[in-house]
Amino acid sequence: MLTKDQSHDIFSRIKKFSTADEVEVYISGGRSALTRFANNFIHQNVADENHAVSVRTVFNGRTARATTNKLDEDSLRRVVQSAESLSKVQHPNPDLPPMTEGKEPVTLVPSRWFEETRAVGPMQRAEGVGKIVGIAKREKLVTAGIFSVSEYVEGLFNSRGLTRFHQQTSSEISITMLGDDSSGWQKANSPDVRNLNPVALAEVAARKARQSAAPRELAPGKYTVILEPAAVLDLVGFMFYDFAGLALLDQRSFLNNRMGSKLFGDNITIHDNVSHPLQSGSPFDGEGVPRQPVTLVEKGVAKNLVYARATAEKMKKSELAGKVGEVRPTGHGFLLPNEVGEAPLNVVFAPPETRDAKTVDEMVASTERGVWVTRLWYIREVEPYEKILTGMTRDGTFYVENGKLQYGIRNFRFNQSLVELLSKVDALSIPVRASGEESFDMVVPAMKVRDFNFTEVTKF
Repeated sequence: MLTKDQSHDIFSRIKKFSTADEVEVYISGGRSALTRFANNFIHQNVADENHAVSVRTVFNGRTARATTNKLDEDSLRRVVQSAESLSKVQHPNPDLPPMTEGKEPVTLVPSRWFEETRAVGPMQRAEGVGKIVGIAKREKLVTAGIFSVSEYVEGLFNSRGLTRFHQQTSSEISITMLGDDSSGWQKANSPDVRNLNPVALAEVAARKARQSAAPRELAPGKYTVILEPAAVLDLVGFMFYDFAGLALLDQRSFLNNRMGSKLFGDNITIHDNVSHPLQSGSPFDGEGVPRQPVTLVEKGVAKNLVYARATAEKMKKSELAGKVGEVRPTGHGFLLPNEVGEAPLNVVFAPPETRDAKTVDEMVASTERGVWVTRLWYIREVEPYEKILTGMTRDGTFYVENGKLQYGIRNFRFNQSLVELLSKVDALSIPVRASGEESFDMVVPAMKVRDFNFTEVTKF
């Protein structure tokens, strides 16, 4: 895996090849390894190492980017030539900011590189899978899933003196347990593999597969739901690209004409905070700007947006200035050039007051009639301004009555507004680092929500 010195050496060589006004090099990549299992057997074990070098050049406001994964001298020279050739035929961009100088120190974050994760090899992954399979066989179930580890680097260098570098490890376990007519699921991800417990994950997935056996059909309608963190994550993930300055300027955000308004319940406060101990990722954005903590929602009120540098300048000159909270570059931009601008990617829900926090079991105990949802899938946006989503429940959906889990039920399709959902949250758990399938990892709670709209029963 490339070190900081090796990455800077690549930049130095590229800089010598370039005749551009400005040159920027983004280096990313590393090692990854994955063990995949199905039908109670390991059927795939793969490992890969790859690094990509992306070069951006600027000629008098014209900019473009070219990328290679070959690091020899000739390949680096060719990628510079490609970037320069593409830059010269672009239209000048009057809003293009100069490259970041990098005088501002990066945000301090906890270490996200762990030797214990890096050192996990195929035998250790196989041992973990063996324990998962053992639980499946004990419960007369069939299991499938993955156990993966990786280490990667991310570096950004430019001709104005910017030097940014981040290294991180990652580990992930995903487990599905299958019965004849039921299933259960659990997933976890962490930079530190010691935070993953394959046995505990497998036991929960197996229990849900057993409890949801012989599912009954429940009539569609509006129900109180207990959403586990993975289900919450995959729903709310559809709204965070709207918390971007450029999305508002382009009028493609559900927050248009709503900034400063009460949209959600008093118990909903959301931050973007790369420094949170349960978060991951680099402390700088695609422009090399340090990521700053931003309060997106405070007690249900849409308070602030995130900004790349060019977007902040546009917003200050727009008629929206003064109506959208504090406007400043926040370190949430993507690599230039792009048409997206920025987005919050380190989302953290604030915990409820300690006395108000509820576990999932306590949420169930306080529910007269409702549905417990493990996870959701195949989620799509139906209507963007009210953030109406459709999708289906999966891998552990249960009927709750008189404070107890009664039995597994056939899965539902739902049509649900996120704006409405977050205004009807009756209870929150302590937020945890959660992983789903439809969105990026976040720090989110489980939620008890009233009047969740299930529109039809699925065939399984």
